[in-house]
Amino acid sequence: MIKYITAFLLPLFILSSCGDDTSETVDGENDELVDNFTIEGSISGAGNTVFYLEAISQQGNINVAEVTSDASGKFKMIGNIPGFGLYQLRLGQGNDKIIPVTLVPEDYLKISADFATFTTNPKMSGTKWAKVMNGYMAVFSTFHTEQAKLMQLRGKISDDELTEKFTALKAPVDAYAIKQMSLDPSNPFNLVLSSAATPSMGFEGWDPNNLIVLQKVSEAYNKTYNGNPMAATLANQVYQIELAYNDYKANSSGERIAPDISLSSPEGKVIKLSSLRGKYVLIDFWASWCAPCRQENPNVVKLYTKYKNKGFTVYSVSLDNDAAKWKAAIAADGLIWPNHVSDLLQWNSPMPQLYGFDGIPHTVLVNPEGKIIGTGLRGATLEQKLIELFEK
Repeated sequence: MIKYITAFLLPLFILSSCGDDTSETVDGENDELVDNFTIEGSISGAGNTVFYLEAISQQGNINVAEVTSDASGKFKMIGNIPGFGLYQLRLGQGNDKIIPVTLVPEDYLKISADFATFTTNPKMSGTKWAKVMNGYMAVFSTFHTEQAKLMQLRGKISDDELTEKFTALKAPVDAYAIKQMSLDPSNPFNLVLSSAATPSMGFEGWDPNNLIVLQKVSEAYNKTYNGNPMAATLANQVYQIELAYNDYKANSSGERIAPDISLSSPEGKVIKLSSLRGKYVLIDFWASWCAPCRQENPNVVKLYTKYKNKGFTVYSVSLDNDAAKWKAAIAADGLIWPNHVSDLLQWNSPMPQLYGFDGIPHTVLVNPEGKIIGTGLRGATLEQKLIELFEK
């Protein structure tokens, strides 16, 4: 499902190091902090408004500095940050006027904006990353405006169509971000741009060259900001993406045999996954209580009906713990294939560990030899995969 993005596209991680205290202690006493950043701005329409600089942490946002603008909207904020990182500049008490700032100690950031367009059209100067942010905002502002129009189509077109239009609309934003990260890997604003290179909708259709870009940024950060927690956090995130992508490739190569499953149907009959050899099988991990699963079920029914006579079937594995609700959902959603199984252990089932998932719906596509040829296929991506198998 598409999430409505009201301001900046968020980076791929919440930077935990920003949660560290902004002061150190020696023998229980606070050292005097030395001012190491300045943010000077003029925001028309924001007279006598409090501006907050906040550090983002896993424990919540931490106030770093604040200042009140004069009657014309001019302000000058001076304070101390513990190091390079992702912060946010918030205008007023609400949460609708926020922009990310990737401050580095000794930055002198200048900002000019209008109150109404503070989050979509701020003009930055004075830092290494200001020009990159301005360029990003030029393409993001168009995306932001058109996305609002696109969201008006919700409910009028299918989720797949909405996702397709959203992806096309977001493409220029992603292209700019990836180009800039490639040109200047050490740029601090890459903390924000990094979201464009991550596989937010899974690896199906994701460009693996994005991983190379993220690795370049991580390597540059390790050199430029050696010892900084931001660099370590990014390096770990990129490593996790690499591991997940390698696992995805292994699970899509047709070389790995799907672990066998032997569970009972609603009628108490044991149905083995291996008994379906000779067909393409979609192993569909779901549950009656899982809303996204139930929303995806009509698509699976449609595809099963279309390809069941061409050697395709579905093997549904429920993570329910209530037999009555499981059976009722099968009937209500019209899941007409015969292969329904469950151990009724919900997340205590060994299935998540056996197949390496921690959320549902989760799908695994198996070829007639019992080998995995795809994972995480849903909606349009599942349909396209079946078109490639049965219609080309």
